[in-house]
Amino acid sequence: MTRNNKTTLGALAILSSLFCLSACNSNDSDNTSSTDVDKSISAQVGPRPLFLVDQMQDSELKTQLAQCESGPFYRSDFSIGHRGASMQFPEHTKEAYQAAIDSGAGIVECDVTFTNDKALVCRHSQCDLATTTNILSIPALANKCSVPFTPADAANGVSATATCCTSDISLAEFKTLKGKMDGYNPNATTVAEFMDGTPNWRTDLYAGTGTLMTHAESIALFKSTGVKMTPELKSASVTMPFDGFSQQDYAQKMLDEYTAAGVDASQVFPQSFNLDDVKYWIANAPEFAEQAVYLDGRDSEAGFDPQNSATWSPSMDTLAADGVKIIAPPLWMLVTLDDNNTIVPSEYANAANAAGLKIIAWSLERSGLLSQGGGGWYYQSIADVIDNEGDTYELVDVLAKDVGVIGIFSDWPATVTYYANCMGM
Repeated sequence: MTRNNKTTLGALAILSSLFCLSACNSNDSDNTSSTDVDKSISAQVGPRPLFLVDQMQDSELKTQLAQCESGPFYRSDFSIGHRGASMQFPEHTKEAYQAAIDSGAGIVECDVTFTNDKALVCRHSQCDLATTTNILSIPALANKCSVPFTPADAANGVSATATCCTSDISLAEFKTLKGKMDGYNPNATTVAEFMDGTPNWRTDLYAGTGTLMTHAESIALFKSTGVKMTPELKSASVTMPFDGFSQQDYAQKMLDEYTAAGVDASQVFPQSFNLDDVKYWIANAPEFAEQAVYLDGRDSEAGFDPQNSATWSPSMDTLAADGVKIIAPPLWMLVTLDDNNTIVPSEYANAANAAGLKIIAWSLERSGLLSQGGGGWYYQSIADVIDNEGDTYELVDVLAKDVGVIGIFSDWPATVTYYANCMGM
């Protein structure tokens, strides 16, 4: 993708007279997927969206996005808080969730796992406590970890390790922990060094409190603030059944906590990478299954190619026939490059649409600096044209207008909120 000299936002304001000045609030943007912007609830998007716009190559898209700099901005269901607002706040904490809500996410995620007394809590992985909390700094709890801290041995090329699971501790013990930014130092020789591993493109400025949440507490917060909810049933790291707690019990208990809280199924998008979980909800909780999301992680299978339908099993048509309504793959599986190095929908995206499946994409703002390495894993199918931060919006625009996704998970929801409002979605 050829880059031109950057046009300043001030110059773009002058150019904006050449384009429709109502674009920020129009409800008929061409080919843009339909979603809801709730104009009763304001959003605070901060400086990052305009920073990204300023980095874009000169284009009609850049001009259109720039003219929306003054807002106003509102909550949008197109903007989904991935683990909250985890680019700057400790993931799955009250603070991260509130930041996502404030920045206009219409849907917020709690990844659901369980403690040793089978209480449901919000963590990305059952065994990520060593990298996402302060558990190693509490000796009484660190001693309960599945794999206690072992320092690095540089002489023998051994990295530091520790594995601490929610299933190692009780709910009461879990609630004594504090969340931290996800990361660790593999070269650490002390616990303090191990815990000091935040990636340099994130920040610890908002990591001083890190209030951990149970699943029920997340429901209460989301309900009180009026956002929709997308819980992900995480794969268990322990053998199931766990002390008599089966996979089906686990899948049902997650939904039961919404029913107990008086949350209508229309406000919930339950997710799982395990297709059998989704099929369980289809068979046993049809009201929740209407918005159940099959998280597609089949790229980890040998030979998988999003450009070759023969490598996908089951097929898109089979998924739809089995009752799956929404499919959610990583960003890179939905796009590819044509002969002109233009970002276009992948065969995977085209097949999902043809089968009548709705699509959600994950996860934006999780790749660090795009100018340093083409965006990494999340941008791998279009890495040849990714070379600056503004390319974030180039991708979002294709996902919205050409792929037709109904929502985008983002570690910084304000970025997607800005786009959704500006495009009048």
